[in-house]
Amino acid sequence: MRALGKVLLRLWGFKLVGDPGNDLPHRIFVVMPHTSNWDFPLGLLVRSAGGIKVKFIGKSSLFKPPWGFIFRWMGGYPVDRSKSHNYVDSVTHLFSVYPELAIAIAPEGTRKKVDRLKTGFYHIGRKAKVPLILTKFDFENKIVEFSDPFYPSSDLEADYEVIYDYFRNVRGKNPDLGFEIPAKGEHL
Repeated sequence: MRALGKVLLRLWGFKLVGDPGNDLPHRIFVVMPHTSNWDFPLGLLVRSAGGIKVKFIGKSSLFKPPWGFIFRWMGGYPVDRSKSHNYVDSVTHLFSVYPELAIAIAPEGTRKKVDRLKTGFYHIGRKAKVPLILTKFDFENKIVEFSDPFYPSSDLEADYEVIYDYFRNVRGKNPDLGFEIPAKGEHL
């Protein structure tokens, strides 16, 4: 499957840049921008081509019959976004249960335009002491790029400056729907 993933990714014109941290037992892939349904198949190809064992978090409606079994088979964890279910603590707990676990989270939370990022990925990483692998889905340059592991501190604003800097000027499939990174010094 890895060879097929590499061929399909190459045919699509994308290349992988950086190290996805396959040697790390735990990590959170923070994937941006999330502007299109094409992000999901791209993610599957990246997972295959990079030999990455990663699960994804998806809205619970995707996991209902008749097609829900497919999303579970592909490595999805359902999340009920309609109510507060202590999402951060639930996902943090998964990292203490599984000796090896990597998950992918899109902090925009939707393919629509948003004014702010969800912060769950950050708090999960901080509480579980798990590194974030910032992952660019750059459709303009046909690159999927992985950052070095980034461990969140207790300084949300300083850490978000690092995160914003990494994703600055990255264009998704539908650039008009991408989260607008604030200017330096402007925060959440």
